[in-house]
Amino acid sequence: MSRKKIIALVIVVASFILAALVYPLMPSKVASHWNAQGEVDGYMSKSWGLFLMPAFSLAIFLLFLILPKIDPLKKNYQKFKAHYEGFILVIIGFFFYLYIITLMWNANMKFSINQMLVPAFAILFYYSGVLMEKAKRNWFVGIRTPWTLSSKAVWDKTHRIGGQLFKLSAVVVLLGLLSDKLLVYIVVIPIVGSSIFLIAYSYFEYQKVKRK
Repeated sequence: MSRKKIIALVIVVASFILAALVYPLMPSKVASHWNAQGEVDGYMSKSWGLFLMPAFSLAIFLLFLILPKIDPLKKNYQKFKAHYEGFILVIIGFFFYLYIITLMWNANMKFSINQMLVPAFAILFYYSGVLMEKAKRNWFVGIRTPWTLSSKAVWDKTHRIGGQLFKLSAVVVLLGLLSDKLLVYIVVIPIVGSSIFLIAYSYFEYQKVKRK
């Protein structure tokens, strides 16, 4: 197992250990969901609230280990292995960060949950852009449309632009530091807009390739 995978696994294990350590200190009901305005609108029992995220992180970790093994284009993963494993570490780190701030909130450390999420989303989107620029054709990672999967040239062009758009989205997300009430829109609009654009872009690029 590579160093990045080992670090990701250590983070997952640490989240379970942390859940056990703070269990006696947490209230019987813990805040588990916040609305777009950063207000708590959902609670869970202590057991679910403390162990659900570690269990989810473990499931995500195992899923990312399995995907390259079952992908029909598994040989292509070797071409961007380092960046793929980097993404595993980033996504596990992202969930661990969410878990930490959730525990902090339930320990009566009050703050703007939305503004605490801003740097996490910015890092996640930026590294997604890095991965997108490096990813080779596969069935699970990247902009997977019928047109990108049918043409290497279309895949490469779409992901080159997609990487730039996701990096730009990361910069836009930082504007959430200025207005936590607008964070949900600042996060959703660039990503949804970029995704729609890239789907359309891959279609038109494929038509160009087909005509040639």
